[in-house]
Amino acid sequence: MLKPAFMAAGVFSLFFLTAAIALQPNPAASSTAALLSEVIQVDTSNPPGNERKLDELLVSKFKPLGFDVEIIPTPDPAKAHFIARLKGNGAHKPILLAAHADVVGVERDKWSFDPFAGTIEDGYVYGRGALDFKGGLAVFAEAVMRLARNKVPLNRDVIFLSEADEEGGKYNTTTLADSQWDKIDCEFALNEGGWIMKNPDGGVRYVSISTADKAGVTLLITARGTSTHSSMPRPDNAIFHLSRAMAKLGQFDSKPHLIPSTKAFFETLAKTSQPPMSSYFSDLVNSSDPAAIERADKEISKDLLYHAIMRDTIAPVLLQAGFRNNVIPGSATATINMRTIPGTTPEDAIAEIKAALDDPEIEVTLAPASSASASRYARNASRMKPSTTETPLFAALTHGANKVWPNAPVTTYLFQAGTDAAAWRSRGIPVYGIYPYPITNDDLSRMHGNDERISVKSLDEGTEMIYQTLLEVVSQ
Repeated sequence: MLKPAFMAAGVFSLFFLTAAIALQPNPAASSTAALLSEVIQVDTSNPPGNERKLDELLVSKFKPLGFDVEIIPTPDPAKAHFIARLKGNGAHKPILLAAHADVVGVERDKWSFDPFAGTIEDGYVYGRGALDFKGGLAVFAEAVMRLARNKVPLNRDVIFLSEADEEGGKYNTTTLADSQWDKIDCEFALNEGGWIMKNPDGGVRYVSISTADKAGVTLLITARGTSTHSSMPRPDNAIFHLSRAMAKLGQFDSKPHLIPSTKAFFETLAKTSQPPMSSYFSDLVNSSDPAAIERADKEISKDLLYHAIMRDTIAPVLLQAGFRNNVIPGSATATINMRTIPGTTPEDAIAEIKAALDDPEIEVTLAPASSASASRYARNASRMKPSTTETPLFAALTHGANKVWPNAPVTTYLFQAGTDAAAWRSRGIPVYGIYPYPITNDDLSRMHGNDERISVKSLDEGTEMIYQTLLEVVSQ
């Protein structure tokens, strides 16, 4: 028989254990997290994509709530777009929320969790696409469905679009817009893009809303020499020549080029940072002293995200040379992926690389397999103006963010990669990009990597922000 002291201690411990359990966040209580888990379990790795399987899941979610739903087929039976429209009274043009259904592939052996199980553990949802961009898809979908559940009066239609082929492929939103524009025409749109970044203490440092995207240009750097037997090396070795060129390119970095949205972003960081970083951010934007700008660039660029949004970036991604071990090849080629600031044309990109190499014997060309489409895309992107902030949607996004994170500044932003927003921006329709959940640098580093994740708390906060944004927009 237990003595009273032990019994009291046991009851005391049990009380605190029960209380501690009660205070723990319950991931199962999050409808957004539950939806994201389901969405991750539909493997849409692209290639091949198989987005239609996810579309069928979304039909089961949206249709019972009164949405007009449609699966838009493509010539590939496995690939399709999903559209759900919640009808309003037609007083204003629709608002559209777009999220891509496809994800990049995985290295399964490097994951701690099954990447397609949608595991919820320790307050996080794990899986491929949790951050990019099935998490955003779940947030957008849950916020839109909440309008229907709450029977909110709508002065405009609300369109939810789940896209195919954003991560790569020809049946993306550009193709959809060319063939089905009437189904996705709108006054303004939400897409992926800007970041909501956390401070080390867990608070939100800033909310960035992208109004423009960088474009992508694929270039080939080719060195040529004499093809001969490997037992008789010649001075004009193509591989050595290319290696010297790549070493030179590795030491090169393009100069900062700040468009207005990027200036506003760094000015926000200047106000929210501690010295000396606050001075570096301010100098980058406002200084006329080249030495001060160079020093600021050096310090700020230690953060790879900041480095990327202020310049044209250069990344070697493929190397090709030779076909057997006893033949010196006659050519060697490096494939370079450049992400360019709006205003940079493909010709500008080629000229920038040529100037950096300063070697007339090195050829720099657009990748031939996709030169026509890539050149057209990059040229169109270079002419595309950033989306104006003078719209009800941008104002509503700001107000929604202020309601959920009252102390976090909201700023414009140039997204460092590409999105499918061009289908609308090229037609003059404002598109605003956001990954609608607060994240840490660690979370961001897992994007397209291993153990990709997003926190349940961030999903819930992001859903509330987007829901508050929609409430304001549909009531106007």
